[in-house]
Amino acid sequence: MNFGGTIRVNRFGLLLICCLLILFIYYLSPSSPPEDEPKVNLRRVLMAALAAAERGGKEVLKGTTQSLGTQSKGETKEGVNIPVTDADYNSHCVMYYGIAKMFPFVKVISEEKEGEKKCTNLQTFELDDKALGDLLDEDVLAADVAVWIDPLDATKEYTEKKYEYVTTMVCVSHRGKPIIGVIHKPFGEEPKTSWAWLNNGMSPNLKVVDDKTGDNSHDVLVSISHAGKVEKLIEPIFGSSAKLVAAAGSGYKTLEVAVGNATAYIHSTDISKWDICAGDAILTATGGHFSSLKGDPIDYSSNSPSLHSMGVLAARNKYPDYLANAKKNPLTRGT
Repeated sequence: MNFGGTIRVNRFGLLLICCLLILFIYYLSPSSPPEDEPKVNLRRVLMAALAAAERGGKEVLKGTTQSLGTQSKGETKEGVNIPVTDADYNSHCVMYYGIAKMFPFVKVISEEKEGEKKCTNLQTFELDDKALGDLLDEDVLAADVAVWIDPLDATKEYTEKKYEYVTTMVCVSHRGKPIIGVIHKPFGEEPKTSWAWLNNGMSPNLKVVDDKTGDNSHDVLVSISHAGKVEKLIEPIFGSSAKLVAAAGSGYKTLEVAVGNATAYIHSTDISKWDICAGDAILTATGGHFSSLKGDPIDYSSNSPSLHSMGVLAARNKYPDYLANAKKNPLTRGT
């Protein structure tokens, strides 16, 4: 039998197969963002965040030399007054617009909502491109970045002259994850700024942290003004030797954990993300843990709700044990 013969190639069919093959390869290939989408340099964002926190701190200091202009923004669910002062607004003006004007394609979210027309003497930040030169440059899409700022954390204590708790804070998130945190303390012998950039660098005071709390003694920080049901959680979660320490300002409390002055920080009531984002970034970058009471990471995307209602657990050591105890506790199940 003769199996020989001529195979005719259908040119149209061959062309169709080639087109389908190209489309298949294109579909499987990782997509790249368009070249014209706005990008930002994260090192410059960090530099701007440092400048903003320090400029805001000067406004907070200045506020103590004049009338505070204290008003009320309402009350918490626990019935605690939420004060706001002229210093809150003045700090917001320099921090919010300083960053927003420098990075117009980045969403900036602030605790205060003062409009630009009410902000006077606005000045742009002059950044030194050689500053923080030991850090790696990294460009990311502006749409993936959000900046959360708290122009004056612990306002109530500020009005009571408990200045040790007062901070200004800036946090940078990328795709919802907090990657840069800045916490500035304007009071004390001299202003002090702590910062960290995940997997890239941190301020000198955060580089070497010795845990000053022993295995059998646990200082657990809770909020003075938002205690809620949290006092009942201390012993079940942290053990009978845990010592409850009331303090103000989420930035202050998280930083105390990050530098090893406290074992943990726990919060069970609603809290705004501008209160916790910077501390989350710093504690995580220094090897600690910051999550909801259920162990879930907190989403800081620009389109996420500004209010976090699932509680906070922050710790350096024994976090898995604390979290396991928190999950078993009936008081946290409804959080």
